Amino acid sequence: MDKLTHTDAEGKARMVDVSPKPPMVRKARAKGKIKLASQTVELIQQNLIKKGDVLTTAEIAGVQAAKQTGHLIPLCHPLYLSHIEVKTHLTPEGVEVEATVTTTGQTGVEMEALTAVSVALLTVYDMCKAVDKAMVIENIHLIEKTKTKPEV
Repeated sequence: MDKLTHTDAEGKARMVDVSPKPPMVRKARAKGKIKLASQTVELIQQNLIKKGDVLTTAEIAGVQAAKQTGHLIPLCHPLYLSHIEVKTHLTPEGVEVEATVTTTGQTGVEMEALTAVSVALLTVYDMCKAVDKAMVIENIHLIEKTKTKPEV
């Protein structure tokens, strides 16, 4: 296992100094899902959830969450995000969410993509909790992360 980078010589938590690293185009994709009752899926499909359009609201919430990641997670760098895309997909079993986040900077955007997915799924939960008491959020994970040199 690699050495932890978020601790100092005494084992105390610290923010990693990324200033010596060159800026790179960094992209991360994450996904997750929420299992819903079939009746809840039908209500979402027919846009009959009383709180409104579940899928669009979840996508917007995911974008907002990605932008707030540095404020939510200790030691996470606040980043300028050049692109955020959150997509929801209604399935017979529930809602799947995938988020893609891009920046040009000195550290990756995995946490931003994972936060986007998490908050989008929590938004679905919040909007459907009055009609579905057995929802399960699961399998939130990073799909990929890349870094490439910026084009000049």
